[in-house]
Amino acid sequence: MPHLEGIRFYLRFTFPPTFPSLPFRFLPMPELPEVEVTRLSFADRIQGARVLSARVGKPLRWALGCDPMDLAGRTVLQVRRRGKYLLVELDEGLLLVHLGMSGSLAFADMLPLPGPHDHFDLGTDRGILRLHDPRRFGAVVYAPDESSPVAQKLLGHLGVEPLSDDFDPARFYAGLHARNTAVKQVLLGGELVVGVGNIYCSEALFGAGIRPTLAASRISRPRAERLWRAIREVLARAVEAGGSTLRDFQNAEGRSGYFQLQAMVYGREGLPCHVCATPIKAIKQGQRSTFFCSKCQKS
Repeated sequence: MPHLEGIRFYLRFTFPPTFPSLPFRFLPMPELPEVEVTRLSFADRIQGARVLSARVGKPLRWALGCDPMDLAGRTVLQVRRRGKYLLVELDEGLLLVHLGMSGSLAFADMLPLPGPHDHFDLGTDRGILRLHDPRRFGAVVYAPDESSPVAQKLLGHLGVEPLSDDFDPARFYAGLHARNTAVKQVLLGGELVVGVGNIYCSEALFGAGIRPTLAASRISRPRAERLWRAIREVLARAVEAGGSTLRDFQNAEGRSGYFQLQAMVYGREGLPCHVCATPIKAIKQGQRSTFFCSKCQKS
């Protein structure tokens, strides 16, 4: 059982789903597991729903791109994920939803009247889907289809999905070998593999025994395969654990995640490594905090 000292968390389970009176805050932003957990928490319930109305609040990062009234009468076919985007597929067009820095979704039969941080409601005959975003870095964007310019502008540059069969270890090694940047920055860039955000990047590099500052091109094929495997294992465990709740992350049912309790290095600066007892170090890379063990990750 991982040590709990130094880990600050707030674990709250509520059912049926409720919206707390205080704004939700994410520090850091929701990463792939949190977005996938959010998708799983409402995708089945909204599938097949008929849209009755749509409401847009204060402007978000990008405009909706259509008249909200035009969404009425359409049917939700399914909800997919691409990187950190949720794709709400309709029988005509789709909505691309991004949670930004502080966003969260709620889906319930009934929700309170929209507050100042509730910026988008999709009313359906099965419930209301609401985007709550205090910092307004999130977005809901309409696109005619996934191949349209507006969708490709947001999705076209994204790398392969790490939990899919398309994430191939040989291609992953080739991509690392072609890049001289520090491996952590390559992973965070999202062009080689998408969605390996800051928390899970630190954890995967620890699992593979690779120092975050090592140039990606210097990683051997066997070590690249270990990193490939660690990425998949860490992300899969995070999804199973409901994501990470470092502030107030909740899925669309109001449930928190607890992967942070399993963290080996992230957020544990100065605490002993669970493997060798060496104090965990923290450095800045690209203005993001990186956590690692100097003994377990020598190079």
